Amino acid sequence: MAAINPTITSSGDYSVKKFLFEGLINGDTTSPIPFAEWADRSIQITGTFDTTTVIAEGSNDGGVTYAALTDYQGNAVSFTAAGLEGVQEITEFMRARITAGGGSTDINVHILLRRQTPNRA
Repeated sequence: MAAINPTITSSGDYSVKKFLFEGLINGDTTSPIPFAEWADRSIQITGTFDTTTVIAEGSNDGGVTYAALTDYQGNAVSFTAAGLEGVQEITEFMRARITAGGGSTDINVHILLRRQTPNRA
């Protein structure tokens, strides 16, 4: 079980940040990312799933305890196939966790965050 670090890219004005975690397998988690300052949050999962389940989790206690995050309809953000969901909760930290998977599991997690920028044209 490894905590995978991301490749991070930002927009020109730094109001949008993308985190890409590549090559996750069963038991891996993404390293926690600071989540509270972002007005809009989405997570996309791609890759080879086998029997994989990927869940999105948030923490407000410094990354000690995590709970399931939900989409804008109140459903747990959980993937058994490639997909994209918005994340409703604003938490201190966010991570994705691979809770199941076979030998061919190879998951990529794409997290896109956008700051609220009231002065943006």
